[in-house]
Amino acid sequence: MNVWIAIAATAVGCYLVKLLGLLVPAGALERPLVRRLAALLPVALLAALTAQQTFSSGQHLVLDARGAGLAAAAVALMLRAPFLVIVTAAVLVTAGVRAMGG
Repeated sequence: MNVWIAIAATAVGCYLVKLLGLLVPAGALERPLVRRLAALLPVALLAALTAQQTFSSGQHLVLDARGAGLAAAAVALMLRAPFLVIVTAAVLVTAGVRAMGG
C-alpha cells in the first residue's frame, strides 16, 4: 500500500508544479535574467547528467571506456561533425576500449 501512496503523492506533486508554472505572471517570465537562466538551465542539467552517467558506478567514481567515448564525442563535436558521426565515434571508441580489456 505504501507504493500507491508514493505514486499518488508524486502525481499530486507533479500536478501542483505544473499548476504553479501556469500561475506565474507573464511579466516575471519576460525579465532578462529569467530568460538567460531558462536558456542555460537545460544545458547545465544535461551536462551534469552526462558527467554523472559517464564517471560514476553506484557510489563510486569510475574512469572506464565511457570516458574515452565521451572524449571521442567531444573531439568530433569540436570538429563540427554531424550528430550521427559524433554518436558513431563515441560508440566505436567505447566498444574498442572495452574490447581491449577496459
